[in-house]
Amino acid sequence: MEGDDETSGPMIDEIYANGDGGDNNRARKPIFSGDQLDIEVYASFYAGRTKIMRLLFLADRCGEKNQTAMQLDAFRMAHDEIKKGENTQLYREVVQKIDGRLGPDYDMDVAWAENVDRRAEQKKEKLENELNAYRTNLIKESIRMGYNDFGDFYYSHGQLGDAFKSYVRTRDYCTTSKHIIHMCMSAILVSTEMGQFTHVSSYVSKAEQAPESLDLITIAKLRCAAGLANLEAKKYKLAARKFLEVGSELGSHYNEVIASQDVATYGGLCALATFDRSELKSKVIDNINFRNFLELVPEVRELINDFYSSHYASCLEYLGNLKANLLLDIHLHDHVETLYDQIRHKALIQYTHPFVSVDLNMMANAFKTTVTGLEKELEALITDNQIQARIDSHNKILYARHADQRNATFQRVLETGRVFDRDVRHMLLRSNLIKHEHNLRASRKH
Repeated sequence: MEGDDETSGPMIDEIYANGDGGDNNRARKPIFSGDQLDIEVYASFYAGRTKIMRLLFLADRCGEKNQTAMQLDAFRMAHDEIKKGENTQLYREVVQKIDGRLGPDYDMDVAWAENVDRRAEQKKEKLENELNAYRTNLIKESIRMGYNDFGDFYYSHGQLGDAFKSYVRTRDYCTTSKHIIHMCMSAILVSTEMGQFTHVSSYVSKAEQAPESLDLITIAKLRCAAGLANLEAKKYKLAARKFLEVGSELGSHYNEVIASQDVATYGGLCALATFDRSELKSKVIDNINFRNFLELVPEVRELINDFYSSHYASCLEYLGNLKANLLLDIHLHDHVETLYDQIRHKALIQYTHPFVSVDLNMMANAFKTTVTGLEKELEALITDNQIQARIDSHNKILYARHADQRNATFQRVLETGRVFDRDVRHMLLRSNLIKHEHNLRASRKH
C-alpha cells in the first residue's frame, strides 16, 4: 500500500500543476466540492476554447439563478481569455452580454477587433495561395500541412464547421498512421466543441485502428473522448467503463477538452448509477489507477465508499452538496437529475434487499426523507418490478415477497418429469417406426 501512495503522488502533483502557477493551495482545491464554486480555480484547470465556453456556460446558468456576482466574474475571465486569441465574433457577443456592467475596460474595443479581422484576412489569403501552390505541385505532405493550417486558422477564429472540413480533408494526403491519428485528434477536438458526439465516436474508432502508433497519453485522450461521447448519448455504463480505463498519464495533457478531476466525477457518478455492487468494488474502489483520479475529488471518493458501505444518508448528503456545482458543468448538467435518480433508486433497492420486513419510519430516517415521500418512491419501484415487496400503509412496514422455495422446487420437479415423459414417448415412437420399417417403405413407395 505504501508503494501505491508513492507512485500516485507525482501523478496527482502533475494534475494539480495545471493551475495558474500562483497559490498552490488554491490550485489544489477540487473543481467540484460542497462549497460555492471558485470560478478562478475552476477556469485554471482548462485551456483554449473549452475554458472560454465553460465560463460562458457558467455565466448563463448563474444569470438564470440571479447570481450576478458569479456571472460577472465568469464574463470577465471569458473576456480576458478571448482577447488572448483571434475570435472577434465571440468577443463581440461577450461584450454585448457584459453590457457595460464591468466598467470601461470591458467595453467594445473596436480598434482591436478590426485589427484582428484585418490580419485574419491577410493570413487567410496567404494560406490560400500556399495551398494552391502545393496542390499545383502535387506534394502530398505539403497539401496535408496546408489543410491542417487552414483547420487551425478556422478553429482559432471560431469557424468550427470550416475547421472540421479542413481537418478531415487532410485524410486523403496522410501517408503514415501518425498522420491519421493527428487528423482524428483534431476532428475529435472540433466535434466536441460543436457537440457532434457521433463524429467523436467515429474518429475515436478510426484512431484506435492503428494501435501500434498510439502512445499512452493519446490512448488516455481517446478514452476520455469516448467517455464523453457515451455520456452525451446517455450510455452511462459504457461512459463509466471508458473513464475508468483512462490512464494516469493523462495528467493535464487534455485540458483543452477535459480535466482529470472531470474524469473522476463523470466516471464515479456513472459507475455509481449503473454498476452492481461487485462491479463497484472491483472496478472502482479497488482500481488503483482510478483511485488516483478520485483523490482529486474527495467528495466523489467518499460518496462512493459510503454507498458501498451502505451509509446511504451520508452518500446522499454528499450528492446533495455537490448538485449545485455539477449543474454548472457544460457536459454533466443535462444528466445530473437522471444519474441522481438512478443512484437513489439503487440505494433504496439495496437497503430493502436483505430484509423480510422494513420499518418505513427507520428507512425514511436513513434516507433523510418523509415516510409519505418514501412510500411514493417505493411504490414506483414495486410497480416497475425493481423491488419484490408490498407495503402495509397502516403500520408503515414494507414486507418482502420472497419466492416460495418449496413450491418452486416442486414445480421444477414436475416440469422435469413432464419433459422426461415427453422425450421417452418420442423415443418409443421412433423405435417402433424403425422396427416396422415404416420410414423405409414410405421412401420406397415414393
